[in-house]
Amino acid sequence: MSPTNNIHSIIIVGGGTAGWMTAAALARVLSTAQCKVQLIESDDIGTIGVGEATIPSLATFNNTLGINEAEFMKATQATFKLGIDFVNWKKEGSSYIHPFSQFGTEIDGLPFTHYWQKAFSLGIAPELSEYSLSCLACVNNRFALPQKIANSPLSKISHAYHLDATLYAQYLRKYAEQRGVERTEGKVVSVGQHENGFIKSVTLESGAKFEADFFIDCSGFQGILIEKALESGYDDWSDLLPADSAIAVASEKSYPTTPYTRATAHKVGWQWRIPLQHRTGNGYVYSSKFISDEAAEKLLLENIDTPPLSSPRKIKFTTGKRKEIWKNNCLAVGLASGFVEPLESTSIYLIQSVISKFLALYPQKNNFEPLREKFNTNINYDYESIRDFIILHYKATERKDSEFWSFCRNLEIPETLNKKIELYKNSSQLFRDNNELFSEPSWLAVMHGQGITANHYNPIVDSMPLEELSQRLRKVHSVIKKCSSVLPSHDEFIAKYCQSNITL
Repeated sequence: MSPTNNIHSIIIVGGGTAGWMTAAALARVLSTAQCKVQLIESDDIGTIGVGEATIPSLATFNNTLGINEAEFMKATQATFKLGIDFVNWKKEGSSYIHPFSQFGTEIDGLPFTHYWQKAFSLGIAPELSEYSLSCLACVNNRFALPQKIANSPLSKISHAYHLDATLYAQYLRKYAEQRGVERTEGKVVSVGQHENGFIKSVTLESGAKFEADFFIDCSGFQGILIEKALESGYDDWSDLLPADSAIAVASEKSYPTTPYTRATAHKVGWQWRIPLQHRTGNGYVYSSKFISDEAAEKLLLENIDTPPLSSPRKIKFTTGKRKEIWKNNCLAVGLASGFVEPLESTSIYLIQSVISKFLALYPQKNNFEPLREKFNTNINYDYESIRDFIILHYKATERKDSEFWSFCRNLEIPETLNKKIELYKNSSQLFRDNNELFSEPSWLAVMHGQGITANHYNPIVDSMPLEELSQRLRKVHSVIKKCSSVLPSHDEFIAKYCQSNITL
């Protein structure tokens, strides 16, 4: 294997969060002296920019880049996120939190779930959320970073961020350019291809032509390279997830600053609320088959906490993904690769996942078919497992107050999701298959929160005397409550750790 066959030039088409996350990652792992990385974007083309809530994996991405957390948070007006509060999903008036942490602690080698299931069914244990430090911190608007205390829940706090996606892209642009990435202003108007279908060049509106060994499509929904040029095709999941529209609007900052995202279900679709340091992000995801755009905008504006800072923006989408996210010498990242609604804040994660999986299988110029096939298999599973997790929220509902929710309750769900639900119902068992994104505590939080009841638990639990079971659960509960009580408020922590002094 000769280095002369290595990729010596990469062109990224499109900026925004996807483009600059890609550029930053390439700049971090590649020597730009050996491989030229060029990003082409047009200031005339806007970005969607609604993905302001993240999941804990973004901290891993930033750590890989060597980014200081406090500095990054100041630059992006970020706040911390411990989970998502789901309001009105099981039924109107209901609420539960999906936390980014475990429930309780393993007991005698078995997951905590099984012991709690028995005690809860007997009425000798409180709600599941009482055994989560993150849930209690959310309810009381508290936060702290993990602390080095052995065997303490305080050592296992897992967090994500609420951030301004536009500011994050700007932050990463500076990072990438400092490390040799070249930015070219311009709009791609045509794509040149070799006889074998591989992309050879892109031509800009100015007439300038640029060639490269490999191309990365970050051009958003239009997919200039992956779809318009290479015709990858699209797996449409509208029959599984009926939402096809969103309206987004920023509003004034609200207090206190909650360390969680709120997702409130309405008669059609749901509304997000994302607290940043300088403003609040709001949006409404819905199906145009069940409500008009005008009615959706009215509903959103009537249900935000603070006055709007701008006019609402409408976004149309088709849930699904490209059939081949890596095709020929082109990789699609971000909205160019697919879209799954932001209910569980996975949009930025999927950008990260595509980048990391590609770099793990980074090819030479030629003969990379096995690598491409493996990549597409892995990323397809990532998309599909996230899809199934999102479907769970819609399918498992007791709501009967609208045609939309009746449609959702009667969805024909994928067999992969059906098997997971049935396994939990029959045994309380949950397994993280093939290193999927969402682990057992996440599935447990949503299944229990949405009203899915487990009929049994691991029979080994019955070996423990009832009084001992009760005592051990009381001890776990007591420790978690005490840990929660010593945390500072979220606003206090931000003020000391990462308060932004940027004026926008």
